[in-house]
Amino acid sequence: MLSPLFKPVAFTDCPGWENDNQLEAFQAFVRSASRVLEKPYKSGSLGISFAALAPIFADSRETLVESDEEARRFFEKWFRPARLENPETGHGFVTGFYEPEVVASPVRTERYTVPFLSRPNDLVDVDDSNRPTGFDPYFAFARQTPTRIAEYFDRAAIESGALDGQNLEIAFVESPVDAFFIHVQGAARLKMTDGRLRRITYAAKTGHRFTGVGKILLDRGEIPLDKMSMRAIRAWLADNPDQVQSLLWNNQSYIFFREAAVDDAALGPIAAAKVPLTGGRSLAVDRLLHTFGTPFYISAPALQAFGGKGFARLMIAQDTGSAIVGPARGDLFAGSGDAAGDIAGGIRHDAVFYALVPRSLLADRA
Repeated sequence: MLSPLFKPVAFTDCPGWENDNQLEAFQAFVRSASRVLEKPYKSGSLGISFAALAPIFADSRETLVESDEEARRFFEKWFRPARLENPETGHGFVTGFYEPEVVASPVRTERYTVPFLSRPNDLVDVDDSNRPTGFDPYFAFARQTPTRIAEYFDRAAIESGALDGQNLEIAFVESPVDAFFIHVQGAARLKMTDGRLRRITYAAKTGHRFTGVGKILLDRGEIPLDKMSMRAIRAWLADNPDQVQSLLWNNQSYIFFREAAVDDAALGPIAAAKVPLTGGRSLAVDRLLHTFGTPFYISAPALQAFGGKGFARLMIAQDTGSAIVGPARGDLFAGSGDAAGDIAGGIRHDAVFYALVPRSLLADRA
């Protein structure tokens, strides 16, 4: 059943709908539509089910769409917008993420000493079928010991050598700060010292809760709210090298990576929805609430980092994140590289969310 949190409106109520370049969104939508031929997406609890999206996915695979106008007609044919708010605040909120690029070495050297690690053999998935009594229900990963399932090593323990000697290293970078932010983003392009371009992406994590270092610096009064950004955090870390390790270790969560192909340099990494992300069109959502592939039209007039005008774009739900919690909470994928990082790092904006709900689910709504 569709949640009453969805408040149906008309497309004319979506600011800037007629001016959006929706061919880009359609192309991202089709990537998800092709992916579900291999494995359907799980349905989110708010009621936009995969079953309702399935015929729309199928039609998108068969429909030739070559212009923004044709894309707009496709979405208007199959969907109806519904405003969605976070009950506590009465509005939505967006942040940004991106795929960093960094120089890396395939082997440890005097300069390149900070490793990215692959998934360890003793890291196991945890769910209701194997979760020990009293074990923190937040943990989706844990350590399998000879006698029991236990919490995995946290960031401090791993960076102090808890996994040394297991040959888990994929590549090495120079800066622990660069490595940390790649952990936060969950993927990176590696410009190897031997001339190759490689990509790493999320494989698993320790299971520990994510703690944002930006919030810590904000709470300490080190960076004021109106100045908070990724660039500001990096500047603070550069100015306070003696505090870097202790600050970063506040985030106990640690990410393990796997290598992924760079099939199309114009697209981002393959993320949780198992399709490559599209800069400015892919959205990370709360996957417990929403179904991957769902289109969202997002209006954030104060957000002007994308092209210098107020943000009003159709996005496709194709990723998730531990900090993305709530019905109207999203993370906008800005693309790859430093320029995308500058955009993503400055996004902390109130926004209006319009979920595009399959018309079949709104047949009884006025």
